[in-house]
Amino acid sequence: MTAPTPSAPPFRDTRLPFAKRIDDLLARLTPDERIAFLHQFTPPVERLGVAAFRTGQEALHGVAWMGPATVFPQAVGLGATWNEDLVRRVGEAVSREARAMRARDDRVGLNVWSPTVNLLRHPLWGRNEEGYSEDPRLTSAIATAYTRGLRGDHPVYWRTAPVLKHWLAHNNETDRDTSSSSVRPRVLHEYDLRAFRETVEAGAVAGVMPAYNLVNGRPNHVSPDLREQLRAWTDQELLVCSDAGAPSNLVDSEHYFDTHEEAVAAAVRAGVDSFTDHGTDSSKTVARLQGAVARGLLSGADIDAAVRRQLSVRFRLGEFDPGSDPFAGTDDFDTPAHRALAREAAEQAVVLLKNDGLLPLAHDTRVAVVGLLADECKLDWYSGTLLHRSTPLEGLYERLGADRVVFAEGVDRVRLRTSSGTYLVVPAAPDAADDVPGAEGALDPALVAGRTDLSPLSADAHGTELALADWGDGVLTLRAPDGRYLSVAEDGFLRASADQPGGWVVQETFRLEPSAAHKRGHLLKHLGTGGHVCVAADGVKVAAQDAEVFEVEVVERGEDAVARAAAATDVVVVVAGNDPHINGRETEDRTTLRLPAHQERLLRAARAANPATVLALVSAYPYAVDPADLPAVLWTAHGGQAAGAALAGILTGDVSPAGRLPQTWYARDDDLPDLLDYDVIGGRQTYLYFEGTPLFPFGHGLSYASFAYTDLRVTSGPDAVRVSFTVTNTGAVTADEVAQLYVRAVAPSVPRPRRELAGHRRVRLDPGASAGLSFELPLPVFEFWDVAHGRWRLEPGTYEILAGASSEDVRLRARVGLDGEPAGPRPVRERGLEAADFDEHRGTRIVDATRTAGDAVTPLDDGPGELVYRACDFGTGVTGVTAEVAGEGVVEISLDDGPALASLTLRPTKGPYDYTTVDAAFHATGVHDVHVTLRGPLRLARVGFGG
Repeated sequence: MTAPTPSAPPFRDTRLPFAKRIDDLLARLTPDERIAFLHQFTPPVERLGVAAFRTGQEALHGVAWMGPATVFPQAVGLGATWNEDLVRRVGEAVSREARAMRARDDRVGLNVWSPTVNLLRHPLWGRNEEGYSEDPRLTSAIATAYTRGLRGDHPVYWRTAPVLKHWLAHNNETDRDTSSSSVRPRVLHEYDLRAFRETVEAGAVAGVMPAYNLVNGRPNHVSPDLREQLRAWTDQELLVCSDAGAPSNLVDSEHYFDTHEEAVAAAVRAGVDSFTDHGTDSSKTVARLQGAVARGLLSGADIDAAVRRQLSVRFRLGEFDPGSDPFAGTDDFDTPAHRALAREAAEQAVVLLKNDGLLPLAHDTRVAVVGLLADECKLDWYSGTLLHRSTPLEGLYERLGADRVVFAEGVDRVRLRTSSGTYLVVPAAPDAADDVPGAEGALDPALVAGRTDLSPLSADAHGTELALADWGDGVLTLRAPDGRYLSVAEDGFLRASADQPGGWVVQETFRLEPSAAHKRGHLLKHLGTGGHVCVAADGVKVAAQDAEVFEVEVVERGEDAVARAAAATDVVVVVAGNDPHINGRETEDRTTLRLPAHQERLLRAARAANPATVLALVSAYPYAVDPADLPAVLWTAHGGQAAGAALAGILTGDVSPAGRLPQTWYARDDDLPDLLDYDVIGGRQTYLYFEGTPLFPFGHGLSYASFAYTDLRVTSGPDAVRVSFTVTNTGAVTADEVAQLYVRAVAPSVPRPRRELAGHRRVRLDPGASAGLSFELPLPVFEFWDVAHGRWRLEPGTYEILAGASSEDVRLRARVGLDGEPAGPRPVRERGLEAADFDEHRGTRIVDATRTAGDAVTPLDDGPGELVYRACDFGTGVTGVTAEVAGEGVVEISLDDGPALASLTLRPTKGPYDYTTVDAAFHATGVHDVHVTLRGPLRLARVGFGG
């Protein structure tokens, strides 16, 4: 490190620890400057030589939104690799490119908002692509690897500063800023908090971002868990950055506070340090914070704590030490190593779901590559711009040769005929150099109505043939012959102007609606604006009235082209899946697990024409597809720039597939809980608790090799259980195996997971080679959250150790007895019952007891709702019961499924947080199950017993 110049202030002195330097800089800032630091776009302090700063740079699987960058597989695809070393290297590459891009463009930020560690509890979540797994341990393992890569390995300075998203229990887009996730304490501690906790404790996280939703009735941006949980896990200063617009939501959509001054004050006191609101305009946030200080809602110490945490990140990023920052000269961008890593990651993400021997393909195989994704390399909302591009078709062309590959996209070829008999026409794109009056550019031809005159001069008499793809639920895109999608610009006119569907509001999606006035006619609704397409004198546009009635003339059905291609080849590869901007994305959940009907038609046509059909699913989420009559099925997330080459390598056997499913694939929609049911225990959700038969289980994935598991050894010590076994490649090719280790309690006293991932290892083995794998499982791995006593507890008894190739493919088993703390009854006479600490519930949800702390329980639809508390110890006896409750209604208390022994009636209180205590006579001795029935719009916080 270098010493500062004599005139430099102490905060520039690299010989001092960061804490002292932060103290010095903070003391030099005025109160107004400190407040200004709390907005996402922090202004410069020129008198101190402090530059402007921005929190937030998207980097989920590559640097996003800032132009070209290396694009790696989606996060769910990285999760499917089950490979921490690979993911760490991906994080390192992403952070190197962030540094290199910032050297050219200071708008590129180094406080990266990534990774997303929300658990993939429900496969219909629109943002499924952003998470790693439904399992908290796998999620935390992959997230920890990625953050370590993003951070770098220097002991002082960080290459980038990663922020985990989205705190907490966020797994729905439907009403995401107003819906509340009801999360019981066991689910909170054993499931949702665990993924965050283990990653934070690993030490490579700079902070977190709260989610839009509420948890137990309280917005995440004012959650006491930020202080009581998150910041208790580490001594490191953690920066909490709000999600975009969420501070305003506290008043505007959630109506949780009456004024914005109250809202920002509550957020700061809860632990939010940086407000992402109103874009680059910080004036509103600053005014609200200043108003909160003036009203006494915030103190100077509250502001200082937030500024200190932000400065801590800036110092770690080397901002104030340009001469000492080891990452300042990083210029690795689009290097051969990064390109090779993108392909390696894409290859490792491919999961072989089924194979009856059709794969790998022989090198002399003639292949038909068909489907809506066959010649696509789709990006998502959090992708960078592609520097390189490889589609499945291009990958197989390169691998097998163009003479052995036939292509059929499978779109419907259509013309749109207007009610006047003309057709829609996409004019030829004018050359960019031509002076064409009114032209929008070479790639932006406006649609016009064609002519009915069949003279030789009217080549467009029958209109332009458009490629129609239905992506499900009637949502379709229309593409011109030059490859451009029909899109609606701000002026409302239709143009063939988009490379791909995209944007925050997608302007390239439509729906055909039957016309009531014309039997064969349809209205063409534009989904981005909600308006209908009309043909006017000045062009084709979207308007609120005068909707055109179109007749859709089908030139060719997609399945006919697919059938021809399939019949002419040895094997057909159907590439199906989703467009990440359509029917499932941020702001939009899916409605079904089914493959869209258009793609089902193509699959059926291919299979009927050629039984040797491979289904290659390229998607951001699972599908419920029937594999019964398909000899081979694969899945990969959208794999980034090298997706096609990677898939071709797997199909042809250059690489043996070793991806594993990071979440359960369910067979039908009926297997799924309600999207807003966050009780994974009571709802029997995810592989941990699901009791049905999955389509494909968690951890599933096949190989071109075979593997034997032998020599399981299990020993228990005072602090850990040690497990070892051997994996041998008994196949004929070099391949990776993902060995998985699960544990389960054999006879638990409370519902526990059917099996729970405790460890995994991805190993590469040559034919005949073996690897000895060892795992050390600390005893807390076997603990559960004991609601009766409000803490973790290891229950004594027998536990089973399961080793194998998936959660259902168990090859080795052993049992081990563990000592622990025996279960004891709830000491309700001394402690009472916290309402949310139930063992079972029916017809209830958890809500906030107050705006700042505590939980309460309320019945759904005013009841009745029931809470059950097992094994409650009344000792030598109680003679009375009390209930802390707000609202109005009745609380009934009974024992062991018996009749009500006490009924407590609550008169209406002033508000939802106006608690009162009601009491009644109640006699009980010994140990009993307590049943509490709630009727009416009330909130029960606590039940007490006395006498």
